[in-house]
Amino acid sequence: MKRSAAFEEAGRDGVATELDFTIQGMSCSACAGRIERAVGRMEGVHEAAVSFPLRTAWVQMDAGKVSREEVERKINTLGFTAMTTESAGRGLRKERTALLIRFIASALLTLPLLASMLQHIPFLQPLAGFLPLWLHQPWLQLILATLIQFVIGMPFYFGAYHAIRQRSANMDVLVALGTTAAYLYSHYVVFTEGFVHSADWPHHAAPLYFETSAVVITAILLGKLIETNASLRTYDESFGFGQLQSGTAKVEREGEIVEIRTEFVREGEIVIANGGDLIPVDGTVASGESMVDESLLTGESLGAAKLPGDDVWAGTMNVYGTLRIQTKAAGHDTMVSRIAELVRQGQRSKSSIQSQVDAAAGWFVPMMLMVAALSLLLWGLWLKPGDWGHAATCAIAVLLAACPCALGLAAPISLAIASGRLAKRGIIAKEASVLERLAAIRTIVLDKTGTLTEGKPKVKHMQAFSMGQSALLRVTAALEAESRHPLAEALREEARRLGMKVTAAEEIVTTVAGGVKGRIHGITYTYGNLRHIEREGYRIGSAAGQAAKLRERLGETVLYAMKEGECIGIVGYSDRLKSDAAQTVKDLRKLGVEPMIATGDHEAPARAAASTLGIRDVRSSMLPEDKLAYVESLKSRGARAAFAGDGWNDAPALAAADVGIAMGDGTEGALAAGHMTLLFSRLPAIPEAIRISRQTLRNIRQNLAFALLYNAFIIPFAAMGMLQPWMAGTAMALSSVSVVGNALRLRGGLSMTEARGLQG
Repeated sequence: MKRSAAFEEAGRDGVATELDFTIQGMSCSACAGRIERAVGRMEGVHEAAVSFPLRTAWVQMDAGKVSREEVERKINTLGFTAMTTESAGRGLRKERTALLIRFIASALLTLPLLASMLQHIPFLQPLAGFLPLWLHQPWLQLILATLIQFVIGMPFYFGAYHAIRQRSANMDVLVALGTTAAYLYSHYVVFTEGFVHSADWPHHAAPLYFETSAVVITAILLGKLIETNASLRTYDESFGFGQLQSGTAKVEREGEIVEIRTEFVREGEIVIANGGDLIPVDGTVASGESMVDESLLTGESLGAAKLPGDDVWAGTMNVYGTLRIQTKAAGHDTMVSRIAELVRQGQRSKSSIQSQVDAAAGWFVPMMLMVAALSLLLWGLWLKPGDWGHAATCAIAVLLAACPCALGLAAPISLAIASGRLAKRGIIAKEASVLERLAAIRTIVLDKTGTLTEGKPKVKHMQAFSMGQSALLRVTAALEAESRHPLAEALREEARRLGMKVTAAEEIVTTVAGGVKGRIHGITYTYGNLRHIEREGYRIGSAAGQAAKLRERLGETVLYAMKEGECIGIVGYSDRLKSDAAQTVKDLRKLGVEPMIATGDHEAPARAAASTLGIRDVRSSMLPEDKLAYVESLKSRGARAAFAGDGWNDAPALAAADVGIAMGDGTEGALAAGHMTLLFSRLPAIPEAIRISRQTLRNIRQNLAFALLYNAFIIPFAAMGMLQPWMAGTAMALSSVSVVGNALRLRGGLSMTEARGLQG
């Protein structure tokens, strides 16, 4: 979620803060909207976001104007319980336990009341004679129904009371009104007809509807229990990273191995991970060899071989062997903790679909209250004048059928499940709207180096003109000694391979045009691509030009070394395409997404890579601002364009694209760049993310269509008296369960039929 300008301003004053709350007591998405509005209006609060499926709230606020306690009290006055000391997962488990107890108690008390239902169903009335008379006694039904209505069902009244106080309406209002009306009608009959029935009761007494309110409450509790189970599974899918982290670590200190809490491990300390252990820290293997299961972060089921010098991450499993790991980060600073925070950030934001549905749900309940009142008046005054019992039954059925729970759940639960599924495959979406935009992508611009290629170029060719190759390597490596560019690292690696010790040049100046200038022993040297050399006002000469063209025809990237304006040599680099690049391009085309290349590399290597991959549109020698302009030109022509780059020099294009996909390498910079981050630069993750986003959008539309069609179909039947209240209430509960069940399908993989349906 993007931070507001007010929040950034507060942050400069040092008083800004963000808070995460666990919220208990929400009954539907309308409750989440009510909390958002109330907290958002508080002085000092810049933004608030509440997720009903995950039972969490997030608040951006000015700590100098409002405190955590004040926000917590505000939420509590709305009828909910806000906590910062308890995880949402634990809160959901408590909620599930409470619902299970209430459901079991309600079901047991409802069973005897079902006997009276026989009198409402003509072809089942003969069965009433086989049941004990006491099951039909009004006094028994009154006692059981009262316990269900005002003990087990009391939370509905509390929720309705707080909603009405805020001039709002939610599921609790509808349930409380509908079930109370059914209960009070039967209560009136009991007190007018008597507490005890004789043996010929079925033929002379007015029917009771205690079982209607009881069945409705029981059915709604069952629906809420199933829904809460689904929310808990969604939470575990999304935030299961923390459960896979080790709470303690074995650390070498003063020659001994001590076990301490993970957050107390210091950077640089050696941590021991034995076979079968969860690796507790981020770090580098100091010694030992093993296979590590990294499926938590990469989605790859096969283990990764780890040797000294290789990176490992907290939350991954050391399969066998013992590793000595030099710590880079521990506790809340590990990458898996940062991933979990990014997932939370994405899930507390809203897509445009979800915002529109929330707005619709806000006026839906008041409108249904009007429909119920209209139904009552039409039956009582016109269709069946004076038969207010039948009129009330129709109005109650409308109330119980009309709850927009399914509508409110349609988008957030699907988005929560999808973001958790993406995170398990190393794909982090930072905003819910990213999935919506990604599903519409039809063009993707790909950077070459580090995106389509391995990003580890090697020095392939060196040609010196006025000095030896060793001297050329020493000069260029000295100029690139402080650069973080992959080509600079390739030069330093070549120098190390030859056992050459290099001292950095003086007065080094690096330019975005693709070059570097510095002084060595008082002499000015320049090193860079042709554009940089020409901008410096130098000419490379015919010999260097011909040699460079030859190397470029071979697909190499060529840089030029200049000494006081004279070309002293060229260096050719080669960078292999990733093994899965060609298949990724094919998969993108199957999805109807056209890939393009925009790279800062020269035309020849760029076209060589494009030819190998079958990409027709390729732009070369592009600076960061050129890539930005290219992306903006595509968007101006109406193209829905994504950009995939390395997350550093491609930052302008990543930000400007409809979806910026940062090809990460497990670094903080990679996690910060783009709208979406691929943690380990896994190219197949791009078509995977597009498939999942399209499947998610399709799933949301299915949920919305079902919820809307359900209401459009069932409410007229309820208003026309063709639906008993207990049937309407049960159908309302089952509608939410159906939406949740459909959303849970996202936890699995795509079927072949679905995959074909998502293409194009």
